[in-house]
Amino acid sequence: MPRAAPSSPLRTAVGAGLLLLGLAGMATAHAWSLNINSGSRRLFLHVGNGSVSNASGNFNGATGTHGAINLVQVTVPAAQLGNGTDLAMTSDSTQSTSLYGDGNNTCPTPSSQVMVGAGYRRNGGSASATLGVTSPGNLTSAAGDTIPFTEISWTVSAPGSGVPNVIPAGTFSGATQTLATVPGNTYIENCHSFSYANNAVRAAGTYNGRVTYTLSAP
Repeated sequence: MPRAAPSSPLRTAVGAGLLLLGLAGMATAHAWSLNINSGSRRLFLHVGNGSVSNASGNFNGATGTHGAINLVQVTVPAAQLGNGTDLAMTSDSTQSTSLYGDGNNTCPTPSSQVMVGAGYRRNGGSASATLGVTSPGNLTSAAGDTIPFTEISWTVSAPGSGVPNVIPAGTFSGATQTLATVPGNTYIENCHSFSYANNAVRAAGTYNGRVTYTLSAP
């Protein structure tokens, strides 16, 4: 099912997400890759809850930054500590509808998903934008105990799309990593569902860490 392309200046943004752990089979991946009309050079990055700052509700004339930082978390039951079974993480995101402007229900269950979208508009040339994410080496508790960020991974989905893995599934590296390349005059979008690997017994506590998504172009 095609989705219409707006004429669109795009919003430059940086998105951040917080992962939290409280201690006591991958789905088929689909995503959207959509065309946008050429024009003056703009970037648009959307992670979790967001908005476009114009009356039309799409990328037309959108500028500025949305300050939301969404929380993804899981509590590990004492009986399951370190048993090696991946545990699904929940999200406090409420963003189910695409910010592309066509009302598409990209993330039907945002309580277990985080929407990620990236767009690059240009007028001529062949350059592409790069979508990346930076994570710290560890999640850390108030007591100073740590969990490697490599224990956190994600799968991707977007109902109705036939373009798989436009932003691929993966695992945080505890450093900066490239997620996808965004060609000019293209917007890509899907939903990320996070899980905790639970590969070792950890000290009780609440472990926090923040990841930052970036979109850059030459």
